[in-house]
Amino acid sequence: MNRKVPKTIQVALVEDEPGVRANLASIIDNSPGFKVCGIYSDGLLALKGIPANPPDVVLMDINMPGLTGPECVGKLKNLMPNLPVLMLTVYDDSDQVFKSLMAGATGYLLKCTPKDKLLAAINEIIEGGAPMSRQIARSVVQFFQELKHAPTVVQRAPEIKSLTDREEQVLQHLAKGYAYKEIADRLNISFETVRTYVRSIYEKLHVHSRTEATLKYLGR
Repeated sequence: MNRKVPKTIQVALVEDEPGVRANLASIIDNSPGFKVCGIYSDGLLALKGIPANPPDVVLMDINMPGLTGPECVGKLKNLMPNLPVLMLTVYDDSDQVFKSLMAGATGYLLKCTPKDKLLAAINEIIEGGAPMSRQIARSVVQFFQELKHAPTVVQRAPEIKSLTDREEQVLQHLAKGYAYKEIADRLNISFETVRTYVRSIYEKLHVHSRTEATLKYLGR
């Protein structure tokens, strides 16, 4: 989890629409501290190119012909478990949100997200966060509310029992999409202490990402 922020963040783009690809590439390449290191028009090309030229972050469209975004993420994460993937879409579709997150995506933004927020999200994901648009965050909150009132009992992973009370508190906040700094403020602990707890949580749950930890916590 001690991912050091690179001097220049290398970004790979996976997007089937030429106009959107060109716009994203222009935004990233013309922003100090960011550089596009690979552009792929579909998921199959991304699966070949990204492992050969690893970026720091992948920006991926969810609706692509052939291999869909969630399918591509799942295959890519099997090859590169620690690679952060930020999904971009025009749709505020909770079903696609959770397909993407369950496949291993780290964050999820709408394509209408302004330039400054997009760049901030890339920085956040590098630092261990899980950025989401407000619309997407509301879908996540709604999911938690529905889960809370569901008639069936959620069978959480047995490893959850190995967490301390404080680690479970941190995991609860991770699952709700809070950034490390927000968790630190809410629990009145330091940023580095949050990092330490997260490392311990990942080790105990045998996971490599916030999404995997969340899924085990939710029993999915």
